[in-house]
Amino acid sequence: MTEHRPWRGVLVATALPLNDDLSVNYDRYAEHCAWLVENGCDGVVPNGSLGEYQVLTPEERARVVETAVAAIGGERVMPGVAAYGSAESRRWAEQAGEAGCRAVMLLPPNAYRADERSVLAHYAEVARSGLPVVAYNNPIDTKVDLVPELLARLHGEGHIQGVKEFSGDVRRAYRIAELAPELDLLIGADDVLLELAVAGAKGWVAGYPNALPRASVELYRAAVDGDLDTALALYRQLHPLLRWDSQVEFVQAIKLSMDIVGRHGGPCRPPRATLLPGQEAAVRAATEKAVAAGLA
Repeated sequence: MTEHRPWRGVLVATALPLNDDLSVNYDRYAEHCAWLVENGCDGVVPNGSLGEYQVLTPEERARVVETAVAAIGGERVMPGVAAYGSAESRRWAEQAGEAGCRAVMLLPPNAYRADERSVLAHYAEVARSGLPVVAYNNPIDTKVDLVPELLARLHGEGHIQGVKEFSGDVRRAYRIAELAPELDLLIGADDVLLELAVAGAKGWVAGYPNALPRASVELYRAAVDGDLDTALALYRQLHPLLRWDSQVEFVQAIKLSMDIVGRHGGPCRPPRATLLPGQEAAVRAATEKAVAAGLA
């Protein structure tokens, strides 16, 4: 792991194990974080969308971060600090720092379609926490698009050090590199991993390693090292699962795959509903095929 850039490498956006009564199973979560690192991942990103942060109480959200830090060390933990208000996001960043984390990940304002001034002010406020900030560009869900020009300005003003790029537009990688060559590009969607790795990504905020860490890490390492023969073969095998990371039901799909491979995915909190029968069958078949191929 890079000491001064702890967001580099494979950081798993962790799914959060819930009990049948939908309470958080912190012991299972601690074990899951340790298992991911043991299987080659560089760290975790708790309290992202995959971690269902929106439906956690403040007490649960803080304890999730503390649990991850206790399990694998703060230098390996980059919590999501998204919130409706900038002051609240800054408080979550400060909590992460107090827990021992070395960086945080931040969505733009997501209570409304913010303009550029609001986006700049939001990131400036959270950067005052003193921790490096990795922006999370998810225009599909937030309706705020951190286009390359805006990312370059955010970086130039010292507000962000990296970006998790989830737009799906791989052409942006080259524009970002031109406008802000020191801004670290992180793969944000599993199903464009190979394309963004080839384009120079420095890390991957990843979903499917929750279920298949070893094969996923092997894919990432091969891709960034330019071993395209190895990478492409793995990518073709894993893509039927990786593409679920960009679907509305990504949390349910990844948790189901975790259950199938012997991890504890478990249920999701409402309003997330269970997968439809056809969706469940597709995820189950793709996961079982990956297991049969020795990828689990």
